[in-house]
Amino acid sequence: MRIEPVRGVGDSLVDDLARLVPQLTAGRVPPTRAEVEELLAQPGVELLVAIDDGRVVGMLTLVVYRIPSGVKGRIEAVVVDEAARGRGVGEALTREALDRAVAAGARRVELTSRPAREAANRLYPRLGFELVETNVYVWRPG
Repeated sequence: MRIEPVRGVGDSLVDDLARLVPQLTAGRVPPTRAEVEELLAQPGVELLVAIDDGRVVGMLTLVVYRIPSGVKGRIEAVVVDEAARGRGVGEALTREALDRAVAAGARRVELTSRPAREAANRLYPRLGFELVETNVYVWRPG
């Protein structure tokens, strides 16, 4: 298995995301080709994919950005294909994201994970993440 950043958008990538995104959250609509291109064009954003035997088996989005107190990283949309779970794909993706965040100057990397994602919630502390007490607020228009 290898982890690599997505550098260009082809039909196969769009198909892979169409398979993976609904596994992340039921009912989510996968991104269009134009939306993936828009994602990749943003400064500080990387879409990492795990490839095993020529097939994308997982993905993770890393965002690194500056705020007044320094450089932060954020990991979003981590998903491993159901057929590849339990083989270290999520760990490999997360380790690569952490390495890239540190290389970009991040002093901390944050992520959230729903409690129902039991395997992920066992993985993150093993990788050095600390569970912090916080209130997460979400605002949605309209």
